[in-house]
Order: sequence, then C-alpha cells, then structure tokens
Amino acid sequence: MASEVFSKQKTIYLRKKHIGPSCKVFFSHDPIKIVRAKGQYMYNEKNEQYLDCINNVAHVGHSHPEVVSAGAKQMELLNTNSRFLHDNLVQYAQRLQATLPEKLSVCYFVNSGSEANDLALRLAWQYTGHKDIITLDNAYHGHVSSLINISPYKFHQLAQPEHSQHVHVAPSPDIYRGKYREDHPDPATAYADDVKDIIEKAHAKGCKIAAFIAESLQSCGGQVIPPVGYFQKVAQYVPIAGGIFIADEVQVGFGRVGTHFWAFQLQGEDFIPDIVTMGKPIGNGHPMSCVVTTREVAESFMSSGMDYFNTFGGNPVSCAIGLAVLDVIEKEDLQGNALRVGGYLTELLKKLKERHPLIGDIRGRGLFVGVELVKDWIKRTPATAEAQDVIYRLKDQRILLSADGPHRNVLKFKPPMCFSTADADLAVEKIDQILTGSSQTFACISHLYTLLFDDISFVLILQDLENALGLCMSANKDSTNAHSKRKVRLKNPNPIFLGSKYFFSCVYYCQSANVYTEQALLLSY
Repeated sequence: MASEVFSKQKTIYLRKKHIGPSCKVFFSHDPIKIVRAKGQYMYNEKNEQYLDCINNVAHVGHSHPEVVSAGAKQMELLNTNSRFLHDNLVQYAQRLQATLPEKLSVCYFVNSGSEANDLALRLAWQYTGHKDIITLDNAYHGHVSSLINISPYKFHQLAQPEHSQHVHVAPSPDIYRGKYREDHPDPATAYADDVKDIIEKAHAKGCKIAAFIAESLQSCGGQVIPPVGYFQKVAQYVPIAGGIFIADEVQVGFGRVGTHFWAFQLQGEDFIPDIVTMGKPIGNGHPMSCVVTTREVAESFMSSGMDYFNTFGGNPVSCAIGLAVLDVIEKEDLQGNALRVGGYLTELLKKLKERHPLIGDIRGRGLFVGVELVKDWIKRTPATAEAQDVIYRLKDQRILLSADGPHRNVLKFKPPMCFSTADADLAVEKIDQILTGSSQTFACISHLYTLLFDDISFVLILQDLENALGLCMSANKDSTNAHSKRKVRLKNPNPIFLGSKYFFSCVYYCQSANVYTEQALLLSY
C-alpha cells in the first residue's frame, strides 16, 4: 500500500505555500488526499475507497498493469526524441490511423490536449491563409492563450473579458437549454444556420474564416449532445467560406461513446472533419496527445518553410504506452463495455428522473452522461446550489462526481471505461437517497435564497434554517464567539454570486459545523 510523505494538513499547507492559488482542488473545504488508485477506484491516505465517476483520463482504469508495464519496459531500453527512427512511432501512428476515416492519415504527436488544439489552429491558419475562428458557446479547448481566446467557458469567467475580433461564437447546439430545443422540428439545421449567419456577417466585415472548431460532444459546457446532422450542415457552410472543420476529441474519444470509436462518428458516416485532436485518455494518464489531419493540410503546413519539432511528442515511451492503451481497449472490449454499462446507467437515471422533479434532463452516449438539475421543469431554472449539495454529499459517501455546465448544475459521469453495472447501481442508489432525503433541505435553500436578497440579519437566516432542519450548533463551539459571528449583516448582496457560492457555503455550515468559521467569513464578504 502506498504511504504518504506528509500528513494531510502538511500537504495542504505546502500546497498553499508553493502552488499557484489559481490551481484549485476538488472539494476545497475538505480536499481528498489520494495516494493510490486501481481500476475505477481511488484510495486516500486512510486506505478508504472512492468510486471514481469523473476520471476520463484513466481511460482503461487507473494503474492498468499492461499500460504500466509497457511504459516501464520501454523506459528501461530507450527514451529519446522523434528525430531518430524508432518503430514505436510509426507503429502507433499506423494503429491510430486504422481507427479513423482513410483521408485522416497524417499524425503530429504532442503532449497535451491544449498543445494538440493549439497546433490544429496553426494548421488551419497556414492551410487557409485566413485568421478567424468560429467556436461554440460554453466551449473549452485548452489553457494556452490561443485557446482561451476560443473557449467561452473560460473567457466568460474573466472579470473584464477581452473578446478577440477574430473569434466568433456560435450558439451551443443544446436541445435542452439552448436556443432551439427538443420541440423544434429541425434543431440541427437551425443551429447550423446560425453558423451560416455568422460566416455571412464576418464576410460583410471583411473577415475570412480559417476554421470551425467544436468538441464532438461538449463536456465542460454541460454534457451537450449535438443533434444528428448538425456537423454535416456546418461542414457544408465552412468550406464554402474557405475554412476547415476541427473536431476536438480530447474528452470523448477512444470508444467512450460506445457505438463508435470517435464521437464525431455519431453524426454519421458522411461526416469527416479535416482535423481531429485527441488527448486525455490517449495515454491513460501519461502526458501525450495527437493531431491527425489530411495529407493536403499537412503538406500546406510544411510549405511554410518552418520545421515542426516537439521534444517529447511521439517519444518511444509515450508510443509504447499509447499502443498498450489501444491493446487494452480491444482485449477487454472496453468500447463494448461503455455501450452496455452506459446504456444501463442511462436507464437507471431515467427511472430516477421519474421520481425526482429536481432532475430535468438525462442525456449522453456510452459512458459520457449528464444529469441536469433544475428547480422546475417548465422554466428549467438551473439548480446550481442543489447540484453542489449532491456532489458534496456523494463525496461523503465516497463517490466522486462533478458538476459542470455554464450554470454548474449538470452532474457529469465520465468514469474509467472499466466502470461496471454494480458501480452504476451504487452511484444511482446514493443519488436517489440524497434526493429523497434532501427535499426539505432544498426547500430551505430556496427560502434562504429569498432571505439573502432581502438583506436580513445573518442571525435570522441561520436560526430559520437550523430550526427547519432540526439542526443546532456543535457542542464544542464557543457559543459567545458563534453568537457574535451570527450577527454579521450582509451588505449590498450580489444575487448572482450569492445564489451559488456564498449561499451554498451557508448550508454547509448547517450540515458540517466544523467549518462554520470559513462559511461565516464567506457570507460576511
């Protein structure tokens, strides 16, 4: 069993001291210290087991012995850059290309999804000679500057967003919450026509489109499944404008959707992008990624006169690991498992939706599933605080799930591909218990929300919530100190911010009195 070097508190202290404060951790009020993992399970320093429902990076399972062995054996022999000939590089490129349409035949190996998408933009700019990029609202494509510019999921978070004049944002093709919904007769065409309108407006201003880029299924945007036919229709408009189509498979590739190896293939055999980017699951946790494109695009990139070299991209160890991942996917039928278990999980969640009005929508493909929580089915008001409550309560039950989307109200399932029906049963059972036992808590949350907006004294808010839930102050708290904290008065509350972060923190005081001070300070901001 793995041992820890420092105590958990020492690790927290050193992280705060030496790691950038913008590098966040899960469950910040009580982060989990993970010391080992195997399959779909992770273990903390006390050897307590957590079911991992969120780690799509450990694609074939944490610490898979065949993947670990392949990397170790190659590292014992050689690891160097790709300017030397080595069979691993070309063997892996050949194996990877065999999973793709024939025209996608040229590979560039890099080290992360961000590097892959950044290189894809360079390929598009060179091939087309154009500059402008069309991206989708709520998209996330990476953390480097060129990708923050095309990632509304990120740049909308900035206090003073700077929108590049060369970036055009199309509506997310979300048929549950988006502009065109499930009752629209042809949402694929409607959303594609919005892209056409953007192209026409850009041309009217003298702008030229280099590429349309989209995640094949939006992940950070809230597990959004584009309507079938959307990509084909967009792919009709973009080439006419002189641009190319980039499919970002960083989150959802390598069989996760079950029916196909690549998520873009869900759109139909008649759709083939010009560039495909991949990352996260490609190395099962080892840092590697790839850009695959056509011969024409690759030759255009070479014609710039600049060589492309990546020190670590395509090194023998990375390629050995990549080959092992492909072997495991095939030998253990993990794509088939994603189809079977993902379908089973989706059906369980749909039955749960029938019993719990907080669940507004269940959507997904294979082991990529979203559960959108709403306060009411008609207005589809995002249940942001409730979603946070659910994931924190699941964490207490040692089940790891996350919430994302523009309103942080979509529970995201994207577990390792060895996830089983028993795991699905456990996760859904715990969600059911939480939703069943929390109806009164959620009602109090809504009441607290109203009180906050009325600028009521903090003492009244806490007393009202405690009385309704039958809670009281922890006996080991100093009552005088607690009383003084209770008299904090909220000054000029911001409804949007209070409606999520501060408001949720107050509820967690009531359920975990040991973090009362932190939450009192948050609410007295």
